[in-house]
Amino acid sequence: MFAWLKRLDQHFPVRYSAWLFCAVALMLSTFSWVAFGTGGWLALLFLFLTLLGARDTQQSHHSILRNYPVIGHLRFMLEFIRPEIRQYFFESDRETVPFSRQQRSLVYQRAKGQPDKRPFGTQLDVAAIGYEWINHSLQPTSIATHDFRVTIGEGRAQPYSASVFNISAMSFGALSANAILALNEGARRGGFAHDTGEGSISRYHRENGGDLIWEIGSGYFGCRHADGRFSEERFTENARLEQVKMIELKLSQGAKPGHGGVLPGPKVTPEIAEARGVAVGVDCVSPASHGAFSTPVEMMHFIERLRELSGGKPTGFKLCIGHPWEWFAIAKAMLETGIVPDFIVVDGAEGGTGAAPLEFTDHVGAPLQEGLLLVHNTLVGLNLRSRVKLGCAGKVVSAFDIARMMALGADWCNAARGFMFALGCIQAQHCHTGHCPTGVATQDAQRQKALVVPTKSERVYNFHQQTLHALKELVQAAGLNHPGEISASHIVRRNSEHGVKLLANLLPYVEPGALLTGEMPHQVFRTYWPMAQAGSFGVLRT
Repeated sequence: MFAWLKRLDQHFPVRYSAWLFCAVALMLSTFSWVAFGTGGWLALLFLFLTLLGARDTQQSHHSILRNYPVIGHLRFMLEFIRPEIRQYFFESDRETVPFSRQQRSLVYQRAKGQPDKRPFGTQLDVAAIGYEWINHSLQPTSIATHDFRVTIGEGRAQPYSASVFNISAMSFGALSANAILALNEGARRGGFAHDTGEGSISRYHRENGGDLIWEIGSGYFGCRHADGRFSEERFTENARLEQVKMIELKLSQGAKPGHGGVLPGPKVTPEIAEARGVAVGVDCVSPASHGAFSTPVEMMHFIERLRELSGGKPTGFKLCIGHPWEWFAIAKAMLETGIVPDFIVVDGAEGGTGAAPLEFTDHVGAPLQEGLLLVHNTLVGLNLRSRVKLGCAGKVVSAFDIARMMALGADWCNAARGFMFALGCIQAQHCHTGHCPTGVATQDAQRQKALVVPTKSERVYNFHQQTLHALKELVQAAGLNHPGEISASHIVRRNSEHGVKLLANLLPYVEPGALLTGEMPHQVFRTYWPMAQAGSFGVLRT
């Protein structure tokens, strides 16, 4: 700073220059207005800014504004639009926050039916540690259709032939009515499933008739008494709807495992109250844990009861893996009771459309790879894998994502944010504010109008179809006939600067029946299996 400027700053802070400029401009524009009859609007503008500067120096909430009256507001304006400026101008195509521009563009192109091919080779660093690819065959196959299916609940009264790619759990209330309508219509046209989320079955889920997976959370929305307890009568009424194909008991979710939730009373509209079976305008509480059971054995009997009440529809549960002994306790309860769920959906901690505290988003719950592997290996080790189908969810948007998850042990994949992108989501990350710019995650009636259901349902359908078409091409290139044949021996990962390994050699796998014979093949089983007990989620003390 120049010496004269320093001396001036001692008597009149230079940081007040913008405020001073506004005051001087106010006097000049006022003189022009009075003397010549012009500049009135400028006089009003600078009057406002001058008064704003005076207010800034007196307020006590923002120290920046006290020290930098008027111009300090520029800082808050730039901070407010920083995510958009960064996304549009500075973010690289491969930078993932949480989905890269390349990933989003792929979904947009497939949803709109536009070409999704890329010229001039890969943009990925194939020499980077972590780079993965699927090995191809010199004798590719030819598959007649990309409509890949997996039967869930085989042997039950009402088994379900599900697509290998479905819409993951997103509730009405979190998503707008138009978003639910478009998702369900796209699912109906494509013959794939739409998970309701724990907010239950709304009128918008039923309107177009697409297949539903009814998710039941700890709040028992849609199947509860007035005091929040589980209601068999309400459950049976909804579960036996023709549109409901499977029943999913939610233990935890990837976005915020182990964390309950409250939908504040002012947000509980008549439509949300109708779907959830709660009172209008009253806080809608999702407890952190279930009240219908308290032990793994009780949980198995509850699942069996849900299956009976639904008329024999496939019934299972969803969880994000936390304490290994709690998952092992559930597995031991399956052995003790002889009750086996028809399916398990493993949610990865990297997933989550729901807003959550930062600590939960970043540091709570097992990522999908580790969670899926643990569940798959446990079922294999107990000879239960053939009886239980495995679904998974966690940042799945491309055909390779699906192929990789199937290589790890999944029978099908769900996607939430991928289908949100198909609806037009731009990753503004305002989902929890009610100010979604595209009308996807809001209950604002005016904002919802931006989402035109016929157009967006077409895009949901297209995204599903084009992704499965790409999956078909991958499966053909690998010389296989169904994505269910993809194994960890087909996926290669660079694990060092000069080394690569098959996932089959890099990740731990368990031999069939190993746990039944007392063999503890990996440290996680040696440490935590003895701590688990079917009669409690707590640690077995010896």
